[in-house]
Amino acid sequence: MVRISAADAISPAINRTRQFLFAPPFRWGTFLKVCLVAVVTEGIGTSFQSSGGGKGHPSNPAQGNVIFHFTPEMIAAIVLGSLLLIIIGVALAYLITRLRFAYFHCLVTNTRAITPGWRLYREQATRFFWMNIVVGLCLMLMAALMMAPFVPGFVRVFRQTQAGGAPDMGLLLSLVLPLIPIILLLVVVCILLDIVLRDWMMPHYALENATAGQAWSAVWENISGEKGSFFLYAVLRLILPIIAWIGLFVVLLIPGAVMLGAVAMAEWAIHAGFANASGLSSVIGVLLEVFIGLLALGFAIVIGVSLGGPISTALREYALMFYGGRFQKLGDILFPPIGTPAD
Repeated sequence: MVRISAADAISPAINRTRQFLFAPPFRWGTFLKVCLVAVVTEGIGTSFQSSGGGKGHPSNPAQGNVIFHFTPEMIAAIVLGSLLLIIIGVALAYLITRLRFAYFHCLVTNTRAITPGWRLYREQATRFFWMNIVVGLCLMLMAALMMAPFVPGFVRVFRQTQAGGAPDMGLLLSLVLPLIPIILLLVVVCILLDIVLRDWMMPHYALENATAGQAWSAVWENISGEKGSFFLYAVLRLILPIIAWIGLFVVLLIPGAVMLGAVAMAEWAIHAGFANASGLSSVIGVLLEVFIGLLALGFAIVIGVSLGGPISTALREYALMFYGGRFQKLGDILFPPIGTPAD
């Protein structure tokens, strides 16, 4: 087992990433599959947002607030919709947790097959998933308790607006400004929890079939012995992906603008060419515009996965390189003793 500092772990993590993703035999299908799993498991995804419809112009003031008069049917629909979203969210979280263990197996054993790790760590991943659910609920409870004192003030602002008056800006600022440090604190706590759970505790779940208490005890023992090293790791773990994505953005800024401009010109040309068309010709024009749009979207997704996959993989390799020097079983796999063949 080789103990590597947080700074020194960067270079071997990059080397392992290059070896894992690009070593022969290189196949584009396998590369894209592995990169997609890496992007999904590292949490680089999309957030789903919904927005309300446009504002109407009621003929009398009483109609302006009709949206806030909830009928029993509306309440039932909201409750059912919320439950459905929760179920979908939990199912996706479980799927991602299973994939994280599967990708962990890929990286530590240097194999690009996802299925073996998916099957091997089913029990551990399930327990780790429920532990994350408990931690998430505790975090939500903490956030609710921290924000509870501000609820009456926001209710007052809401009622003022509903009554047709302008909101009290002094009151609104007195509510929003103190929330900023609270939100930042919650963000920091979430980041630290993510590092502790995924980077340090998850290997104990996978390789030792540890419980939450056993995994945390082992992690805390390591942290207590090297507080400075673990602190530096946490800082670098936060900074490195930001640097990587900024660099990638700068490199791709001009090519991305050129591609976006080409797609826009193609769409404009098709739209202009079929502007006066009718019947079948009009339908063909619409289909061509949709086809160009879908083609551009698919190309953008492939590029995003192809570039995000190596960054996501490097982050996971970085975590393995650092903690592998503090966890005997993980270290023996990553750094086999002399004379012992690697798996």
